[in-house]
Amino acid sequence: MHPLMVHFPVALLCIALILEIIDWRGKSGKLKDAINILVLVGAGSAVLAVIFGWLLASEGEYGGDSLEIHRWSGIATMVFSLITALLIRYNRVAAFRSFLFLTVFGVSFAGHYGAMLTHGDDYLSSVLPFSKPEKPGAQEADFVLTNNGALSPQQVQELNVEVRTILAHNCYSCHGEQKVKGDLRLDSKDRIMKGGEDGVVVIPNHPDKSELIRRISLPSGDKEAMPTKGKRLTEKEVTVLKFWIEKGALWPDGKEKSIYRVAALEPRMPELPAASGDIVQPIDRFVNVYFQKNKIEWKPVVNDRIYIRRVYLDIVGLLPPPEKVEAFVADQHPDKRAALAKELLTRNDDYAQHWLSFWNDALRNDYTGTGYITGGRFDITKWLYTSLEVNKPYNWFVKELISPVKGSEGFIRGIKWRGTINSSQRTEMQAAQNVSQVLLGLNLKCASCHDSFISDWKLADSYAFANIFADTLLEINRCDKPTGKIAGTKILYPELGEITVNASTEKRLRQLADYLVQPKDGRLYRTVVNRIWAQLLGRGIVEPVDMMDNMPWSEDLLDWLASDFEKNGYDMKKLILTIVTSKTYQLPSSSVKEPGDIMANSYKFTGMVRRRLTAEQFTDAISTSFKPMYSDSAIVFNLLPEKIKTKIPFARAALVKNDPFLTSLGRPNRETVSTSRTSQANLLQALELTNGNKFTQTLKSGAKEWIVKYPTTDTLVTELYKRALGRNPVPKELAAARKILGTKPSEEGIQDLVWALTLVPEFQLIY
Repeated sequence: MHPLMVHFPVALLCIALILEIIDWRGKSGKLKDAINILVLVGAGSAVLAVIFGWLLASEGEYGGDSLEIHRWSGIATMVFSLITALLIRYNRVAAFRSFLFLTVFGVSFAGHYGAMLTHGDDYLSSVLPFSKPEKPGAQEADFVLTNNGALSPQQVQELNVEVRTILAHNCYSCHGEQKVKGDLRLDSKDRIMKGGEDGVVVIPNHPDKSELIRRISLPSGDKEAMPTKGKRLTEKEVTVLKFWIEKGALWPDGKEKSIYRVAALEPRMPELPAASGDIVQPIDRFVNVYFQKNKIEWKPVVNDRIYIRRVYLDIVGLLPPPEKVEAFVADQHPDKRAALAKELLTRNDDYAQHWLSFWNDALRNDYTGTGYITGGRFDITKWLYTSLEVNKPYNWFVKELISPVKGSEGFIRGIKWRGTINSSQRTEMQAAQNVSQVLLGLNLKCASCHDSFISDWKLADSYAFANIFADTLLEINRCDKPTGKIAGTKILYPELGEITVNASTEKRLRQLADYLVQPKDGRLYRTVVNRIWAQLLGRGIVEPVDMMDNMPWSEDLLDWLASDFEKNGYDMKKLILTIVTSKTYQLPSSSVKEPGDIMANSYKFTGMVRRRLTAEQFTDAISTSFKPMYSDSAIVFNLLPEKIKTKIPFARAALVKNDPFLTSLGRPNRETVSTSRTSQANLLQALELTNGNKFTQTLKSGAKEWIVKYPTTDTLVTELYKRALGRNPVPKELAAARKILGTKPSEEGIQDLVWALTLVPEFQLIY
């Protein structure tokens, strides 16, 4: 009877407003009597709705901010509706229309919060096809399906994250802080074990006797089945909960914080394992320990042709010239690989132009897009390029991002969005989210709307951190609704230092920068070395790279790299050199069957993960091996330091504005932080490489030049293979190319051959 007695009559007020608008626009007055009846019935039902709603709330199943907002917005709606009814009687038309509008707004506002109480905060978004719930950093606990023995501490932790996530996404809307049906709450150990008004729901070690398992296992049509609303639990989710109870309903002692792994903040220099044979470099020693533990055999390192191509693309983003490849292969010096890496790292402009893309993605720096037209966004390109070119120490790099110098303030200022925005998108909150994500490997985005389901960070923590960047203290908004509470001003890790609350914004930012770059902030340096490792080897030591509380596959290796980075003066090039000269980096690449496998807990490191060229690498590879894809006029010279304009032999893709071609190959729009790019081919990429105008025009113009320069088929094919793949074509390849080109090359044949060559894995992948 609830929908009939409450929802339907109150909704008549909305119909009354629609009829009033129709009647007013038509200037007929024919609908006046119907409107009067609807308003009177609606006002009366609003009174009944408030009375019954108050009684329902007193049953104790509801609570929290949403209840209070629903309660008082409902009362306000009732008052508005009664005033509207009185205005009809006294024929105050203008005032009547105004209050009718306010009444309908109140009905909608109160109804929204009523739905949140009944169905949960995500009652709208959860049913949309593109809706994706928050995922924990750890993958689903696959060991649940196979483990019959005792759980390790790490497995206990993973299991608790799984259980907490399942309960949060499926049960908190009725059995959480905002609503407590049946006197049962499932958001803490004590409350779960206490049970509800019908008794205990979890009996440790006995899933078959636990009411929780019985309820979630009932068919959807059963009146006792849980959840009562929304999607039922999946078979795997039910299995996880059964397994959890079977193992004793394990739950960490002490605070809820211990449910999630929290990585140590302080640095640690682990003892260096002993050398063994040719395993002498520190990275290799730690990896050797890992290999021995996981029964993995060392494989022979890759040949010279693979290494030179790999290290060229990783350090300067370019294909090695054919003459460099041949000279390197012929060189018999035992240290030639280290010498090559050192030489590439001295090519400051090439290095800067390549790594510019990596940092542009992470720091949301782009050359066009949202905010630039309205002046709500500022680029940091000159500062960033110069910082990379001079190899600015990372601690100073970070300080100048947080406590800006001229040219670097764009990162902190973020994007000032036009129009009405979500409170979590205001510039101060963007700064808090971006600093925590990029520099500390910490996700505050979930905790910018509500207490996070995937970590211990609370809404108040996010606002306290955002207040460091704010000129005035921010009011906490929960799910974009004001709470009336003001957060303090606090760094995320108070042990690093205390922010002076009443200081100017400039001074607070200076304090924050000084605190974060301290040597004792091991998290800052673990985060960056993990990012560089992931960039060079295809997967981080910790994954995802933005969730540094996850377990690394080698904690000792990560800690050693971070400590060595600090000991070497935060020198990014020395870090890269250390990695690319290790035997570990030179191992053969491996692949994964499914994209998700790279994030799985069962992942075993065996060497570099094979990856696709980035949009910029692919474009530059076309430019160096066949024909420049962009002219000098495409370069954003106005955003770059003056001195480099004469140093650019061709237009590098990192220096041009984004376009459909680069977008299709994975370059992000950079309106949000992007700290990784997918390495999987996709339909958009296939379409652009097949029919895209940019690529097609490059092939056409390049063919015109090649047909003049290389009039015979064999010389043309040989030169193209050398430039594109760093080797001569084998007889079978030469024969296939002759079929495409004929005895005398044509422009169309050259286009077809180049197109085919750029699509082969040997060209598109870094092996």
